Amino acid sequence: MNSQAVSTAEAPENLASDLEDLLRSTPRHPRFLLPLLQDIQSRFRYLPRDALRLAAGHLGIPESRVYAVATFYKALSLTPKGEKTIKVCLGTACHLRGAGSVLDTLSRTLGVQPGGTTEDLRFTLETVNCLGACALAPVVTVNDRVYGQMSPGRVAELLEKETPHEAG
Repeated sequence: MNSQAVSTAEAPENLASDLEDLLRSTPRHPRFLLPLLQDIQSRFRYLPRDALRLAAGHLGIPESRVYAVATFYKALSLTPKGEKTIKVCLGTACHLRGAGSVLDTLSRTLGVQPGGTTEDLRFTLETVNCLGACALAPVVTVNDRVYGQMSPGRVAELLEKETPHEAG
């Protein structure tokens, strides 16, 4: 795959108009900051800088407070995420059964380190401490799909299954 880590977090064009409905439906009170950030991230797969500025203005709070919340929660991201998030469990059972080798193979194949997103924005590679499926170790998830008993040899099969193919 032709992939590199995404290094910029440029805002989509027409961001203000894209967010107009979200801002209109969000009450102008600071307690709605986290739900608003979640909605913005759901729409763009990350939190564009200009969106944080717009959220601060809408809620009447300092941008520093918006950034504090946006950087506190691991589920929120200031950099673009892929269409699909691949999570490799590194818990004890998965580690003992070879999750490190699976992670290395995924990282090498995708061309990104854990925490990185492929240049085409198809995949984000992450690690987690436990997915709660120890009997299936090592476990990898792609969005909500679970792949148990993963091995480095099955990585190509997983990526083939998870990569959309254009009809042609």
